[in-house]
Amino acid sequence: MKSVLFVTDAWYPQINGVVRTLEYTARELRTRGLRVEFITPREFRTVPCPTYPDIRLSLTTGRTVRRLIRDYGCGHVHIATEGPLGLLAAAAAKKENRTFTTSYHTRFPEYVAARLPLPTAPFYAWFRRFHNSGSGCMVATSLLEENLRERKFRNLMRWSRGVDTSLFRPHEGSVLPEALPRPVFMNVGRVAVEKNIEAFLDLDLPGSKVVVGDGPQLESLRRSYPEVHFTGAKSGEDLARHYASADVFVFPSKTDTFGLVLLEALSCGTPVAAYPVMGPLDVIGDSAAGVLSDDLREAALEALKIPREDCRKAALGQSWAVCTDQFVANMEAAEAAQGHA
Repeated sequence: MKSVLFVTDAWYPQINGVVRTLEYTARELRTRGLRVEFITPREFRTVPCPTYPDIRLSLTTGRTVRRLIRDYGCGHVHIATEGPLGLLAAAAAKKENRTFTTSYHTRFPEYVAARLPLPTAPFYAWFRRFHNSGSGCMVATSLLEENLRERKFRNLMRWSRGVDTSLFRPHEGSVLPEALPRPVFMNVGRVAVEKNIEAFLDLDLPGSKVVVGDGPQLESLRRSYPEVHFTGAKSGEDLARHYASADVFVFPSKTDTFGLVLLEALSCGTPVAAYPVMGPLDVIGDSAAGVLSDDLREAALEALKIPREDCRKAALGQSWAVCTDQFVANMEAAEAAQGHA
């Protein structure tokens, strides 16, 4: 395999787990000598996604996407999202008899249900048809794999997630305002209703609460919780220093498939408090790096007792190199199964 084309509806200026996963995977693939190309919304006119204007939906045609796939001439096509570009790319690949794989990053049916009174079953039927049309669907965790298999998804392949331990590392001191009382309980991520951030903000905890991130719910939460410190979006070294400035990372989401921010927090030496659900169960597991409980307040207070060195140690074994090994093996298996190896 000498070249890979990623097709994704999620790309910059969005900052989320899908974008970071593709960015780090592409970086690893290029270090191995593979040519990596992308088809993203940046190449097209876009419109805001209903109920979620930060996400841009591409306006293009199947003919255009098919031409781009031909022009790039990559050995393998991987479709990362189920949006307009993903759907058009899958149709184009099938029409041209090209092998392609997909990945299941986002529990979109649950995201929709968090916003609108709609059942999840029709969305899962749509997603199942899409992902089953390829030669393999990559998933990050065993719990997600089990969940999707029960929903009749086929050809599931494991593709875990990693963390840049050189960027996300412990730091001395704090970048937070000195006036913030300790301990500091922090959440990092997209500020949106499906992230269940209010469950964290409603907790009766000592010290201070900090929310790092941007999203459609940011302004309403700022108004409702004036005592909470909202920093807006952070990235790179600044983001790492924010993680390291917290005493506990609180993750109230019940809809994430993985939760890349969990690994980033641990890599900075910050213990995790979360519900015992998909994502935290896979990342924290039976390690000593976090506390999982249906009582999120109890988990947050217990996590204060965890040595920071235990958190860093838990993250060190989660490299992007290992994750990319899985991705490459999945591509090769899909191509071999279709007789294109």
